[in-house]
Amino acid sequence: MALELRQQLKLTQKLVMTQQLRQAIKLLQLNRLELSDALQAEIEQNPALEEDLSSPETLETSFSLSSTIEDKSVSMEPEITESVKVSDGLADINWEDYANNFDSNFSFAHETPPADAPSQFDFISEKPGLSAYLHWQLAHSNLDATEWEIARFIVGNLNRYGFLEVEMERVVAETGCEPDDAEYILEVIQELDPPGIGARNVSESLYLQLARLGKGDSLAAEIVLHHLPLLETRNYKALAKETGRKKPELERAINYIIAELTPFPGLPYATDTTNYIVPDVYVRKIDDEYVIQLNEEDIPRLKLSSLYQEMLKKENNLAKESRQYIQDKLKNADWFIKSLYQRQRTIYKVMESILRFQYDFFERGSAYLKPLILKDVADDIEMHESTVSRVTSNKYVHTPQGIYELKYFFSTAITREGEDDMAAESIKTLIRRMIQEEDQGYPLSDNTISEKLAEDNIKIARRTVAKYREQLKILPVKHRRHAK
Repeated sequence: MALELRQQLKLTQKLVMTQQLRQAIKLLQLNRLELSDALQAEIEQNPALEEDLSSPETLETSFSLSSTIEDKSVSMEPEITESVKVSDGLADINWEDYANNFDSNFSFAHETPPADAPSQFDFISEKPGLSAYLHWQLAHSNLDATEWEIARFIVGNLNRYGFLEVEMERVVAETGCEPDDAEYILEVIQELDPPGIGARNVSESLYLQLARLGKGDSLAAEIVLHHLPLLETRNYKALAKETGRKKPELERAINYIIAELTPFPGLPYATDTTNYIVPDVYVRKIDDEYVIQLNEEDIPRLKLSSLYQEMLKKENNLAKESRQYIQDKLKNADWFIKSLYQRQRTIYKVMESILRFQYDFFERGSAYLKPLILKDVADDIEMHESTVSRVTSNKYVHTPQGIYELKYFFSTAITREGEDDMAAESIKTLIRRMIQEEDQGYPLSDNTISEKLAEDNIKIARRTVAKYREQLKILPVKHRRHAK
């Protein structure tokens, strides 16, 4: 049979992802902070979409994103302000105090501010990090151009803990220097502040700190250099065997290491910013009833541009292209507003369903969390599982028990004979509680925790306990043992 090209008609049905549908799905999976940025970007791109700055009580056609707040009539009192001349009071202002004022409200006081009063410049300068601090110290060293290049390369390859992340062979290859020169510059950096900086690992860092204190030949130095794993586990028996010292001497050396040294000398100079979680939903208990409220702070109310709507109604002499442009922009703006409203309604419905399923959690805490899967909530609110998954991803709720990600409420079930199934998160809470209440001299092993849970008809294997413990970021039993 010969191969040939031919045309044929074929009728098929398939789901087409329109641009509007893609936009609605994208808005659905955004958290609150990302939503605020998306709103500002859309307002800038679409001139037919405007921020509604009028009072919500007097606006009839505005679109509010909230589906939980009832409209209340508020009596607006007229604001009356007496006219003020520009020259009024200018001569009485203490301009020296104004220049030294560190907040936005200048003072009208006549007295001169104290000499040690903080200036606004004390609050706008950026906190210097570890690299800047080391460069400032190196500036006082007598280094030539070649040595400066080596020093900058080494400092640039220190991590946030103050450790050198590259081998000395790499330093030599990148800077084109001799190995002796690279070692010399590294020693110069290791003599800078903070002590222990420029080390390759924790052991070297602790030894550098001891050497700075004049204890480079002490028992503590021997422990950090050659027996650091035994120090981590507090294995005094093995330490006594390896060092030939008695337990009281070992205890004094270890206590000195813990009290005087730091394993990560660069951390105090880290400039990492803290990212705070802003909840998307609030669940509050008011008069023995839980109330769900969406967090819409700083999220603007949107409306269609009245100017563009009037242009379509009155201006009959608009060009066809201009009229089509305005119609498309208004259509897109209208769809964007409806997508926002649908997003808020969906989040509210999902949170309402979670509240029904996990009511005991909101009343008593994480130990009473029930098994729940996406399909349960999807069937309850008559939506698809993928929609529930998008709603619960990267969104947080503020509850009487704390702030949790919405994904937290979905947990696999652990079956129990003759009793209701238990959520995996509830078992993690029990494991955490057991370890918090254990005797630190004789901590509970994973096998012991498994046996204790079995006494409460919770039968899970030792390796499952170990997996849950690692997810809780709890150390193994050998690292939790403390001598008495």
